[in-house]
Amino acid sequence: MRFAQLSFAVLTLTVLASCSQNASDTAGGPPRTMPATSIIAERVVMRQDFDRVESVGTARARLAATIYPQSSGEIIEVGFESGEYVERGTMLARLDSAEQRLDVARAQITLQDAEQLLARYQRIDVDGAVSESQIDVARTAVEAAAIELEMAEVALSKRTIYAPFSGYVGLSDIDPGALITQTTELTRIDDRSEIFVDFALPEQVFGRVNIGDILPMAPFAASGEIVNATVSVVDSRIDPDRRSFMVRATIDNTSDTLRPGMSFRVEFDLPGMEYPSVPEAAIVWGGDGAYLWEVVNGNAQRVPLTIVARQEGSVLVRADLSAGDLIVSEGVQKVRQGAPVNVTEPESAALPVAEATRPQTSAAFQ
Repeated sequence: MRFAQLSFAVLTLTVLASCSQNASDTAGGPPRTMPATSIIAERVVMRQDFDRVESVGTARARLAATIYPQSSGEIIEVGFESGEYVERGTMLARLDSAEQRLDVARAQITLQDAEQLLARYQRIDVDGAVSESQIDVARTAVEAAAIELEMAEVALSKRTIYAPFSGYVGLSDIDPGALITQTTELTRIDDRSEIFVDFALPEQVFGRVNIGDILPMAPFAASGEIVNATVSVVDSRIDPDRRSFMVRATIDNTSDTLRPGMSFRVEFDLPGMEYPSVPEAAIVWGGDGAYLWEVVNGNAQRVPLTIVARQEGSVLVRADLSAGDLIVSEGVQKVRQGAPVNVTEPESAALPVAEATRPQTSAAFQ
């Protein structure tokens, strides 16, 4: 019995010594290394962001005028056909001017009499027969008569209406014999050799659209047609109510296909800042937002990010990344912070590490 107890005690001491030795070996030996995770990584490229700007513009002619008579009376002649092209100075309409012609003739006679009287006074003035005050009165009468004649001639000239510039006249319901007043619209005339398109842009892009910029515009009346317009005027102030400013662009219309009053879709891109561009598959969403894995010295490092824009399968992000940095694009779910990774780069990684691309939906600012 004593032998059995002694044997059990020896066996117990042996087991305890063995465990103590194993623990000592583990504590003093080299640490266990975590196996590297195989992933696919890509290089970061820098791409420029583009802000899409959209607006609707309204066209107007280079020169436009609504023609009204400067006096009332009966139309005796109309010198144009609706819709035709007229040169500057073309007679558009003539009113009856018999009364005005008589006024001119009377003013001419009055002026002639006043000039003759003044001349007579000046001839006999050498003998002192005419006082200086009489000569002054005669001279004043000449001046007054000349003014009356000029006023009569102006009134006569207003009986004929001329085209103020070359252009196309619009529709007109005026015919000879019609009685008109100064509020009667005779016709409209447009010089549409160039078309101006006025449109509003948001305050955020003020200073980024400049005179001389070429913008693509699409007339609503011509589906699929794109015309180029050159910015000619940028308003000098911001509308405080709408938080926008007006821009005028000029379109060459020598083909005479566009008309005043047409609506245009204005859509273009403005170049913005450069941001790191990463594949969509590289972005991971966690409880505290989006992030990706960057490979630094063979280990995975978590990099938080903010999405700026999406471009053709890639994403522009705001993050602590530079061109050429290596990021995990496949296998992101297997990666842990600080864990070693076994990197495989795709063939596309051979592309340049910095480039600038733009959306393909607009030809603006090329």
